[in-house]
Amino acid sequence: MNGIIEIEVIRLFAAYLLALGVLFLARKTGAVSEILVSLLRMSIQLVLVGFLLEHLLERPNLVLTLLVFLAMEAFAVHNIFRRVPLPTPPGLKRVIIASMVIGTVGSVGFFLVVIVGVEPWYAPRYFIPLGGMLIGNSMTGISLGFERLAVGIRDNSTKIEGALMLGASVRDAAHDYAVSAFRAAIMPTVNAMMGMGVVFLPGMMTGQILSGSSPVTAIRYQIAIMLGIFAAVALTVYLMTEFGYRCYFNHAAQLQVPSTESTPRKAPKLDVKRK
Repeated sequence: MNGIIEIEVIRLFAAYLLALGVLFLARKTGAVSEILVSLLRMSIQLVLVGFLLEHLLERPNLVLTLLVFLAMEAFAVHNIFRRVPLPTPPGLKRVIIASMVIGTVGSVGFFLVVIVGVEPWYAPRYFIPLGGMLIGNSMTGISLGFERLAVGIRDNSTKIEGALMLGASVRDAAHDYAVSAFRAAIMPTVNAMMGMGVVFLPGMMTGQILSGSSPVTAIRYQIAIMLGIFAAVALTVYLMTEFGYRCYFNHAAQLQVPSTESTPRKAPKLDVKRK
């Protein structure tokens, strides 16, 4: 059978019964409101993107396509800062934004021009879905790397300051925590590649097979996109960790870990009694 089986609206609503079952199980866990919000956001966002993509596919436009891509980048950066509620030193946010833009734009451009060879290079059918996959995975990678880097430097601040007092450079004192953050951030992508094809079939490959594409063609695309995702995640996280840990030091090579307290503590009043 060729082509994809259309899912009617009534059957699509039936899929929400699965989510309702999860809500019933989670009714005593305190996660019901969070699940409802995520379901609502997912539904609204996908419907809006669907209409937008349909418009772009009918009338490809360079400016509109780039605006959609930039909006995805901005939303991803916003999610990074929201998902990791840790205080950031001056300059680290700029490093995160620059890492996301450089890593994802470079990977998407290379993928579309060199690997796929699509013309025009901004064809929305390829640019937006592939860009979204690379941005989404890079967002997850930077979130993990940012959190591991911040926690690692905060929890080992005494050790880092001791190394600096003994004459170690900033790199010698703190670079190991950047390396640890990088490894932790790329491990989900590495684990996904290790289990792909044996433990599970990835979404892009499954979608192409369901739409009637040859499994061989689907495999080629999946290998290519996974290599692109790995490159995007590794590049963005590397840039963030390599330049991000330096933001925790001032020009005098002094460690400055942002306080986790919203307000400074007041000094206790001393009750001095006169004799």
